[in-house]
Amino acid sequence: MDLVRNIKKMYERSDRHAHVLAASIRTITHLLCSFLLGAELATVPSKVLQEWAAASCPMPDKDFKYKAVDAKGKSLKPIPYKELGLSLPWESFGLAHELTSKGIQKFVADYRSTLKRSA
Repeated sequence: MDLVRNIKKMYERSDRHAHVLAASIRTITHLLCSFLLGAELATVPSKVLQEWAAASCPMPDKDFKYKAVDAKGKSLKPIPYKELGLSLPWESFGLAHELTSKGIQKFVADYRSTLKRSA
């Protein structure tokens, strides 16, 4: 969620041509935080959407606090904001990261599983 927050901050002074995708949503708390941060798009598994619907589709209120924890409840290290020159070519930023690669693989697996169910 820090990454979504940082991307939104990075583009807030731009012409707003970029839409931010909150990906790898795994819990209703992630979903609510993505709403709070103003992500324009989100990839959300149906089980999270069903949980959200069962809770009457709540939206985050002024008291909502996102606690960044892993699946075992251990606090995650914050991702600090770093100012980047948006006029540079995107290839210059070195976007490769192990967690990104794993996230893309999980996204593809989730997507494929939706195709199997509907076929």
